[in-house]
Amino acid sequence: QVQLVESGGGLVQPGGSLRLSCAASGFSVDNFVIGWFRLAPGQAREGVSCISASDDATWYADSVKGRFTISRDNAKNTVYLQMNSLKPEDTAVYYCAARRVTGNYEYWGQGTQVTVSS
Repeated sequence: QVQLVESGGGLVQPGGSLRLSCAASGFSVDNFVIGWFRLAPGQAREGVSCISASDDATWYADSVKGRFTISRDNAKNTVYLQMNSLKPEDTAVYYCAARRVTGNYEYWGQGTQVTVSS
């Protein structure tokens, strides 16, 4: 059974850091493109970052570039999103998702809440 489980969200002050984890089961993360998305109240879902299946190429939204880092641990079948210098506008539910090299994201996690507030 394919499953993605996010963890690591929470409440953090502006300027703080969090590391989100996306643990996969039922498939190998190194065979899929893994993406992080976020959904804030009243806003459209936003793509935050992704990591490719083959060469670990990464992509970041302009809004997080230089502050967030995506990485993958194949041994743990887990993808991480290190978030530094967090801002209140980063507050959202963060989701990870997986897709094959060609195709749409077909597997989604349940999300983890990130709240940046003083």
